[in-house]
Amino acid sequence: MMDVLKQLLLGGDIASSMFVLALVVTVGTALSKVKVRGFSLGVTWVLFVGILMGHLGLSMDPHVLSFVKESGMILFIFGIGMIVGPGFFATFKQGGVSLNLLSIASVFFSLVVTYLIYRFSSEQIATLMGILGGAVTNTPSLASAQETARMLSGSTPQDIGIGYALGYPVAIVGMVVTLSIIKWIFKIDVAREEKELEEREQANKREALVYSLEVTNPALFGMDIYHVKMLLEKYEVVISRILHEGTGEVEMASSNSKIYEGDKLLVISEQDEVETIAAFVGRRLEMSDATWFKLDNTLVSHRVLVTHPNITGKSIEQLKFRTLYNVNVSRLYRAGVHLIAKPDLRLQVGDTVVIVGQEEDVKHVEKILGNSATNLRRPNLLVLFLALLLGVLVGSLEIQLSGMSMPVKLGFSGGTLIVAILLSNFGTKFRLNTHNTESANMMIREIGITLFLACVGLSVGGSFVEKLMSGGFVWMGYAALMMMIPLWITLVIGRLWLKLDYFTLLGYVAGNMTFAPALSLTPDATKNNIPSVVYATVYPVTLFLRVMAAQWMILLLT
Repeated sequence: MMDVLKQLLLGGDIASSMFVLALVVTVGTALSKVKVRGFSLGVTWVLFVGILMGHLGLSMDPHVLSFVKESGMILFIFGIGMIVGPGFFATFKQGGVSLNLLSIASVFFSLVVTYLIYRFSSEQIATLMGILGGAVTNTPSLASAQETARMLSGSTPQDIGIGYALGYPVAIVGMVVTLSIIKWIFKIDVAREEKELEEREQANKREALVYSLEVTNPALFGMDIYHVKMLLEKYEVVISRILHEGTGEVEMASSNSKIYEGDKLLVISEQDEVETIAAFVGRRLEMSDATWFKLDNTLVSHRVLVTHPNITGKSIEQLKFRTLYNVNVSRLYRAGVHLIAKPDLRLQVGDTVVIVGQEEDVKHVEKILGNSATNLRRPNLLVLFLALLLGVLVGSLEIQLSGMSMPVKLGFSGGTLIVAILLSNFGTKFRLNTHNTESANMMIREIGITLFLACVGLSVGGSFVEKLMSGGFVWMGYAALMMMIPLWITLVIGRLWLKLDYFTLLGYVAGNMTFAPALSLTPDATKNNIPSVVYATVYPVTLFLRVMAAQWMILLLT
């Protein structure tokens, strides 16, 4: 038994490589469950366990290690790209513009600090980009730096991974300090800002609401629904059903349906538009969905899950449910958000729609839409391997730029990230089902980052302690400068110039550092959802820039 164990630990063959990798991941993930005052390093423990195992002499076959590391990296990048993709372009709209410009400035300042260190020290730029990756807790940028350095020299310098490992703890301490003293530095009254925020949210609240109206406006008597909606074209409104006063019959509303005095309408619109629409039509009534169905027991309302891939990318208007099947789509739920079922709204796999009509008609539409939760539980391997295929292809294309001695490549990480973002945004327009369950995507990301960090740890572990003792503390000082200077410059700009509130600043720190656990470093971040929203707003663009900047800095300065 001991001989077998020794062979598996030190043999260096395929079986030994798999055993050592599994050992690192097992111990690292077990430690990731340990929390101190509610905080844990999470999957980063795998990196430090890998370093320890490498220091103790454990290793993997070099070819196996390289393959597993690169595979883990592109799986992780794919999962990240599919998550941030849908919000990537949306972040440039409305209030997200100023926040993203602020984060872009922070990325720029961090590169300036890195460049100055490079100019006035003897460190290689690839090593400094590894330190920067740790200083901003950005693992994808580490992958990009390692891949670019490997393309240039044919091998991956160990110092990149060591620099990342030394910079990471500095970043954690820096974030704790930053989040602890923001209130003191800016003299923030948290209670007052929380109250102001609640008042502002209430004033700007936009939520889909279902309600009933009675028609009393003489200008609308005898008018069809099409022309009523034309008069309300500034508002997002859907008229689902009509209770005719004269006959007592309930009609599913269509463009040709006419309304008369005393008719009652079941309407869906944004909450802040209810009073305006009610004043235009007549007056608001207290009638629930259940009341409407009691009035006409031949109508049923079903929630139907969109699971048929052929539906992806088609609009409600294109599907012609009202014309062909005599049913209405009254509401739609996507990722927990209640959307107005406008004619031009395109359906996606994973959407839940509310269908109203005769039971047989509704069942027919259910079959068309799929309505099979089993289909959604199956991982969508097509989009995964299509993204990897195109990502490796795009990442391998050579781009010749003036001023550079060799062609530029996006690399596996950059190519996969760009392809995943584009697929998640525009895939449905080409009838491509890009849906994966949240758990499936999380599994892909977790497996990818775990394998990548384990391999990085094992590859640098043999020289980590030696490097720490012979200048590693200087590298940690560099990491502190790279992290603190850009972050605090932009925090001051955000607070004093852009007048950002305290909760927005908390989310900005987490998004700028691409570190979601930062939202748990202070209890103030959980008082409302603003920090999480800001994190999601800043994260996609910041992640993309940090990944690409790591490559460009190495290419420009090597």
